[in-house]
Amino acid sequence: MPRKTLVAVDGSPQSEAALAYALEEVPESAITALHVIRLPEGYWSSFAASDAELPGYEQAQERGRNLLEEAVEAAADGGRELETEIVSGKPAREIVDYATENGFDQIVVGSHGRHGVDRVLLGSVSEAVVRRAPMTVVVVHEQPDR
Repeated sequence: MPRKTLVAVDGSPQSEAALAYALEEVPESAITALHVIRLPEGYWSSFAASDAELPGYEQAQERGRNLLEEAVEAAADGGRELETEIVSGKPAREIVDYATENGFDQIVVGSHGRHGVDRVLLGSVSEAVVRRAPMTVVVVHEQPDR
């Protein structure tokens, strides 16, 4: 059975580096790119009967589709195929839940490179994924142009 790798895609340079890493370093693995639409919490969420009713949800879906289309093109440029999926919720939770429910062997995420107080105050999706995931997690740092 082929290995399965989930790559979190959010349009940041770090997630682009994560996708490039997965495409290059795990050629034997089937890769799925996952985009998570972060839902607003609090006021707006209490009035919406569904995710689609939330302000900006359609634009967020369109942005997600565009990001995943770019990921598919990047994979095709390297002679690879890529599955894609969009989910909604809290990114770290959705990434881990999707990987677990769909039998992925590993998750590849980009690091946002926050340090010190910023990391503590802002939190980190990649850090939360590492803590929660029952499978291997690879955190990729964006490499500066040399």
